[in-house]
Amino acid sequence: MKFLEMVAQLNTFDLIQIISWGLAGAISFYFSIGNARVWTSISIGFFLIFVSQAYGINPWSHYHKLTAFHYIVGTMAIMTITHGFLEYYVFCRTFEISGNKLIVYLITIGFLAASAVFLLINPTPSPNTIRNIKMVENAIWVFLSIINIELIRKIYSSIRDSDISKGFIAFGIVFICIFVWRGTDLYLQVFQWDQDWQDIIALMTEENSDLEDYKGRVQFSREVVRYAGVVSGLSVGGVFTYLYTLLK
Repeated sequence: MKFLEMVAQLNTFDLIQIISWGLAGAISFYFSIGNARVWTSISIGFFLIFVSQAYGINPWSHYHKLTAFHYIVGTMAIMTITHGFLEYYVFCRTFEISGNKLIVYLITIGFLAASAVFLLINPTPSPNTIRNIKMVENAIWVFLSIINIELIRKIYSSIRDSDISKGFIAFGIVFICIFVWRGTDLYLQVFQWDQDWQDIIALMTEENSDLEDYKGRVQFSREVVRYAGVVSGLSVGGVFTYLYTLLK
């Protein structure tokens, strides 16, 4: 019942975003099972994005440590994706790849377990601490999205004559969408305009924020976050579906 109540409380865009990332996560994970080792880190990383976004429908998300875990998973997701694209670029240059799929899965599970243990042995984070963790996650996403766009450009330059090169053009578009999504969210956080935490900040500072002075800008940025999050999820699912047809 609590799960259904949480779903009912979500606005349409939040629900669509979670569903779109759920589909993208399922497609990317299936893609990792059925294709070469070099794709494993990339596809697992995109699957982890869904895990990080699923806090919106997690019936136990009121436990602060669990909410913090979702944001840590989001940070691990972009780091795993970046590692995967770096591996693919090295593969394009040397045609060599080390390790196997099982090792990638086990390392990912190990890092998730270590993160969970870290949260368990430390004090329960306050709402402000959780906000800081989310801000760090967004900052890492913004920085590594730029790195990934450059890696994708280099990969495309190396394989532009192959059929699969079009898939990397699509990946470039995906990361532009993600950069807009995460970058706008970070912008709202830096100026303390993120809606979820506005009341907390007002209580902490005991003074009115400048939210009303920039109401139009803030509302526009929030809409960008909603739309860009949905478009990012849908585009990831579309890219992996397209790649799956190319590789088969």
